[in-house]
Amino acid sequence: MKSNVKARTDNLQIGIQIRDLRKARGITLQQMAAHIGRSVGYTSQVERGQSNLPIPVLQAISERLDVPMSWFFQGERPVPSNERDCIVRQQNRKCLNFAGTGIREELLSPRVSDELKMVVTTFEPGAGSKEPRARKGPEAGVVQTGTLLLGFGDEVHTLHAGDSFSLTGESPHWVMNGSQTEPCVVIWSLVGQVY
Repeated sequence: MKSNVKARTDNLQIGIQIRDLRKARGITLQQMAAHIGRSVGYTSQVERGQSNLPIPVLQAISERLDVPMSWFFQGERPVPSNERDCIVRQQNRKCLNFAGTGIREELLSPRVSDELKMVVTTFEPGAGSKEPRARKGPEAGVVQTGTLLLGFGDEVHTLHAGDSFSLTGESPHWVMNGSQTEPCVVIWSLVGQVY
């Protein structure tokens, strides 16, 4: 009996995460259903924790959402219901490791679908890209440790621990760890953006 309750609770938690991430990515329920080769009804039941979720289906969902399957199983402890929408304990952060890039991101906000999101990014020595990109919506950050190179237009700015920045969504820019020996940690605030 307890294992059935635990399975239903796990399915619900995974379903909530799938729905939040799908909405944050701007993917409709119909698009997700088509991608995984299942009905809209089944996909909706998965998001509500009412259907079992075989590993191949979760793998297809993960691929469409562009996250590793481990995204749905992170966190060492269950989240109390009175904290679920407002508090993220360090051991329960969602993490993305971008393979081969030396960049790791942790979601500091309870949901990726929130209008305001906070993310902490760790750049290994020399990690980053000089390829300019622009996000949809404003973003700001503060360097916690290390040295960050921030480039936009013909300008390159060197930021150190404690320095902060703010950019509009229309500002193509690039970021890179300015050190070849030390990691750089940046905390970002993102408004209205797809994570």
